[in-house]
Amino acid sequence: MKKWLIRISILVAVLAAVLILRATVLAPEPVPVRIVRAALGQVEETVTNSRAGTVKARRRAKLSPDSGGQVIEIPFREGDRVEAGDVVLRLESESQKARLELARQDEAAARAERERACLAAERAKRERQRFARLADDQIVSTDLLDAAETGQLETEAACRAAAAQVARAAAAISVAQTELGKRLLRSPFAGIVAEVSTELGEWVTPSPPALPVPPVIDVLDPISIYITAPMDEVDSARIRVGQQARVTVDSHQGRSFAGRIVRVAPYVLDLEAQNRTVDIDVELEDETIAGEMLPGTSADVEVILSVRDDVLRIPTSTLIEGPKVLVLTDGTLAERPVETGLRNWDYTEIVAGLDAGDRVVTSLDRTEVTAGAEAVEEQEEA
Repeated sequence: MKKWLIRISILVAVLAAVLILRATVLAPEPVPVRIVRAALGQVEETVTNSRAGTVKARRRAKLSPDSGGQVIEIPFREGDRVEAGDVVLRLESESQKARLELARQDEAAARAERERACLAAERAKRERQRFARLADDQIVSTDLLDAAETGQLETEAACRAAAAQVARAAAAISVAQTELGKRLLRSPFAGIVAEVSTELGEWVTPSPPALPVPPVIDVLDPISIYITAPMDEVDSARIRVGQQARVTVDSHQGRSFAGRIVRVAPYVLDLEAQNRTVDIDVELEDETIAGEMLPGTSADVEVILSVRDDVLRIPTSTLIEGPKVLVLTDGTLAERPVETGLRNWDYTEIVAGLDAGDRVVTSLDRTEVTAGAEAVEEQEEA
């Protein structure tokens, strides 16, 4: 009997030693976790574009001359500022200038002929009047009076014909001036030269019907920059003109820009192999920033649907499917179900399940960070 008591006592002692060792020397180290405290703040409900948006210029002109010719002058180059009406390309125009000069000479000759014909008409008129008085006194015959009247009518007709020739010559001058004007390519608005695709001495041709030819000058107005982005059709009913938005652009990493929706397409795009989307246009509030963006750059738009201030919030990345969160309480991690409200990529409103100050785990990317594990808050390096 005593042997059994001794054996039991030894077994109990060994078990106690094992438990003590596990609780002290062999105890696992608490898992270091990063935490954030639930706190009051602003939460926005937002939707984002389903595919990449694009920076565009509302006023952009890709210019080509109306007639072909050799380039003799390019007054502005890429990046230069131009005003409305500035000549951005000049073509060789000697033959057009010669035609204009010929038209002017023809007009001068027509004016001289009109002057001669109208002077003759005035003389014929006076002669008819003189013959009319002589006929009243029966000094000249009726035949001579008829001849004088006919001569007046003929010279007046010649005067009118000469005047028509003057008008025709003036129209020819206008045509020649128009043709000469086509040798100049002018900017339709104030802006910046984005691209020049020709050089001095090269021959450029106009675009024939139904056959597009690349433009020689590309001018855009940087003030008219906007972003167009496709939004999922399920969000189309909640998006309206005037709503605020945030824009991020690939060329300005780490920054976002305030904007406003100025257009919502009145139809949904239904393209094969793509989600159905509705396009929106967003203009930036800061025109200076807008002017720095290059058309064609990729951009993303986050439309702000609603905003709530002073609500309990946590980072959206701390949510676990459920939705639930891991909370650090008395050195142990515990799952806690939560009820959420508004949310976006950054923050989620907590309606129930947490209190202000609760320590919510953010480092969820490690397998040892699970409910029931002993943990300690990871201290940030100084």
